[in-house]
Amino acid sequence: MEIPSNKKFFRIGEASKIVGVPAYVLRYWESEFPQLRPRRADSKQRTYQRKDLELLITIRRLLYEEKLTIEGAKKRLRTKGKEDVDVKALIEELKEELTKVLKALS
Repeated sequence: MEIPSNKKFFRIGEASKIVGVPAYVLRYWESEFPQLRPRRADSKQRTYQRKDLELLITIRRLLYEEKLTIEGAKKRLRTKGKEDVDVKALIEELKEELTKVLKALS
């Protein structure tokens, strides 16, 4: 599943081929995942951007490879950003502790 780098916008048929699921599945995911909101072209067709395709590929991986339910995938997507922040805070805390240990040793 590789996203062509020469395009900015993709119609639902193209997105379907890139992600590897039928178009009706993309429409269903759109109704289930609030993060997924493709724009509409003047012709009222859905147009997906690169970030949308990356999210779709992530959703596909969560559902098809990690075997999560829709609710499980929603939860994982919601907590993804929070986990990143917690890891950064933990690293900062560890740095402070190590600095204190170095000062105590010298």
